[in-house]
Amino acid sequence: MKRVFKGSNVLKPVLIIAILFFTVLQSKAQQLKPAASGYAPVNGIKVYYEVYGEGRPIVLIHGAFYTIQMNWGQLIPELSKTRKVIAIEMQGHGHSPYSDRKLDLATLASDVEGVMNYLKVDSADVAGYSMGGSVAYKLAIQSPKRVTKLVIISSTYKSTGWRPEVTTAFKNFKPEFFTHTPLKTGYDAVAPDTTKWTPFLLQMLAFVGTSFDMGDANIAKLPMPVLIISGDNDGLDKIELMKTYQLLGGGVYADMAPMPKSHLAIVPSQGHVSLMMQTNTILGYLDGFLK
Repeated sequence: MKRVFKGSNVLKPVLIIAILFFTVLQSKAQQLKPAASGYAPVNGIKVYYEVYGEGRPIVLIHGAFYTIQMNWGQLIPELSKTRKVIAIEMQGHGHSPYSDRKLDLATLASDVEGVMNYLKVDSADVAGYSMGGSVAYKLAIQSPKRVTKLVIISSTYKSTGWRPEVTTAFKNFKPEFFTHTPLKTGYDAVAPDTTKWTPFLLQMLAFVGTSFDMGDANIAKLPMPVLIISGDNDGLDKIELMKTYQLLGGGVYADMAPMPKSHLAIVPSQGHVSLMMQTNTILGYLDGFLK
């Protein structure tokens, strides 16, 4: 394992925690069988999706390098008791085939909308974690009528929303850091062509290392309620996070003014990876917000 973690000292704890995280999730995940699954042809590629349960739809968008089960395996069994859960795997992730199409947030958001069109879902609540949260923000900006409520977990709409050491880590990631990790094991288990692992990594590392900014004005114009969930030490700049909440109408003195429609939850003693392990906490916030 030492060979895997040569390089930046910043990256070592991140990847170690990630390995523990995936091991825990995979051991505890209930592996609920989807009611339906398949591939939606969108924007020249095929995007894999799974559908669970019945009721009002909620779309789940995973984080970078994750699969549906890695990211949402603990939440889907509970959410699907009362909701129609639509989980997707973005370009090159999980079951979705690798494509040399350039990755960018606008295209990935359009892919999500394409899956909704394919499944004949006019609008839905949308939840995204990490990279998936950025995609969810972009979807809400591009197609606000398709998003009823928006849930953003440990994510941001601009690169400067991360602390500087996080953006530095993104730029320093190397393909060899992922060798012999559960990320690779998970990829090999479901990818339609496992020989695409290295091209996929190179494509993703270029993507996550690219700066982005969707614009404060666009966030301020979002018409739907937004729930932001963040760990207190998850790598997000909390000053910028509070500015985001203020753009959404939050940060008021609610004893003297109406309670904002958007919510902000800071979960104590949690990092970016460990936050997604707080299943009951996240479910509690989702339950209160989505109802």
